[in-house]
Amino acid sequence: MTLKIKKLSALIIGGALSSLAGGALAASEVVEKSFYPYKADTPEFTGLTPGMVIDQSNVEQFKDIVDPAYYNFISSGMTSITVDETTSFGLHENYVKATEDGLGKVKLGDKVGEISGWVAGRPFPEEPDMNDPRAGEKLAWNYKYGYNWGDSGSIYPTYWKFRDMESGKIERTIKFNFHFLNFKGRVNHEPKPEITPNPSDLFRATYGMVLEPSDVRNTQLLIHRSSDDLKRDNSWLYLGFQRRVRRLATGQVTDAFLGSDLMIEDFEGYNGRVSDMKWTYKGTRNILMPFYNHNDLELDSETHQDDDGFEMVAFSGQGGCFPNITWQLRKVYELESVPVNDSHPLSKRVHLIDAQTFTIPRTISYDRKGSMWKSYTIGQAHPDHHLAMNKGSGVSIDDAVSMVDVQANHCTTAQFKGVVDPSLSPVTKFNTQYMRASGS
Repeated sequence: MTLKIKKLSALIIGGALSSLAGGALAASEVVEKSFYPYKADTPEFTGLTPGMVIDQSNVEQFKDIVDPAYYNFISSGMTSITVDETTSFGLHENYVKATEDGLGKVKLGDKVGEISGWVAGRPFPEEPDMNDPRAGEKLAWNYKYGYNWGDSGSIYPTYWKFRDMESGKIERTIKFNFHFLNFKGRVNHEPKPEITPNPSDLFRATYGMVLEPSDVRNTQLLIHRSSDDLKRDNSWLYLGFQRRVRRLATGQVTDAFLGSDLMIEDFEGYNGRVSDMKWTYKGTRNILMPFYNHNDLELDSETHQDDDGFEMVAFSGQGGCFPNITWQLRKVYELESVPVNDSHPLSKRVHLIDAQTFTIPRTISYDRKGSMWKSYTIGQAHPDHHLAMNKGSGVSIDDAVSMVDVQANHCTTAQFKGVVDPSLSPVTKFNTQYMRASGS
């Protein structure tokens, strides 16, 4: 009898260990599929080859892999797409490891904007399920807690140009510096995983300063995003000519920022709270996306060349509104966001989220009537083919921006010099005292 019990116990223990091993393997596979989607399979489309140009003459053939806004641009002869091979934009191994460590521990709360168990990494690396009513919300959290700029990064500098699409005239150029700092979810730079003390319980902060022209010089923007998504962002603007810091009202994040075609809420693809939107996962598809090696492009050698010789992305097409970059066929999650505030100027956005990096390189915005209003492109450069200091950072570099207002025939373009250097974004830069001191 004792022998039978021992044998039965051994079978139970062995089965449990086998289940644990199987579970660990399954977890490993989940993370690997999330971060390395092209390891086993590279997306293909009939007739699509690297080096080809999709233009007005052949865009109909590729309509299924071009988003609606860009299809309209190409079919009307405003721009074209040069295709390159699909390549892996692997994020930093520490971020991947943090995702493995947190797998299965992160849970959504009862309300949109509530989450628990997250420390660092991608909170929901599992494939989204169309039958999951909160799949869209999970994708939104993956973006919010993504690896965009890593623990900290800077756009140092960026040139924004306001352009008339009919005449091609550049109406205004503004030169900025922008800085980003994660207070939580840090995986590379000490302190990890959180900066302390953190009395305001911040998740992330953004700081920007205008360098030129003189009439808006020293204008500064500071955004504090709380770890509690149900708390509103604290945002401040310093106006150089007034020499004072003022708090931004909630509605001002959806106003035209400094006269551009962008809202503050547009920054980085979406710059708001998860709880500000109703999120709907619309499906997974392969689509052409603006991913490339910066150093392999024909760059803008005539304007804004940096002291170290860095050349920024050039623009062409109708009005000079489209970046001269290459595009890759990539796995994409289509995510719809509908504002919960009825007074919001948009009825919805359609975000095309890159499944590997969880950046938002393409967003199409619709006005209150449901008509297409704006098309937003954020070119993504591989860090190993950019500035030498970005190599190995695992950051998909925001490299060039185009926001096209299709109704007003106007656009704002931005050329970036993205730098992954924590020394450029110390904690002391992200407070109102710094704004006052820098503006004086």
